[in-house]
Amino acid sequence: MLFLIILLIIVCIALALFVLIQNPKGGGLATGGSGSNMFGVQRTGDVLEKGTWVLLALIVVLTLSITTIAKSGGSSSAVDSKIQEQLDKIPTPSPIGTSAPAATTPAKADTTKK
Repeated sequence: MLFLIILLIIVCIALALFVLIQNPKGGGLATGGSGSNMFGVQRTGDVLEKGTWVLLALIVVLTLSITTIAKSGGSSSAVDSKIQEQLDKIPTPSPIGTSAPAATTPAKADTTKK
């Protein structure tokens, strides 16, 4: 599961880079430099757009698989059991009606000059 989480982080960073590279008006990488335009504006935009969609789909698949593995108990590590032990040791709070009465002293007025 740790491998999937690391892979998810890498894919998220790659998606962020793909989005930042794209020009908001659809120009993409090919807008700069007029002489060495090998792919052209349209082709570069298509590659970046398809890459964005592929990375987005990969993020969805990774998050669903991580969630499925976590819910099925695929990684029952010692850390999880120690946390559960600590949670079981915490006493439950008493109901509101049986607790000690709250202090009934009135709040003092603010006498400082402003």
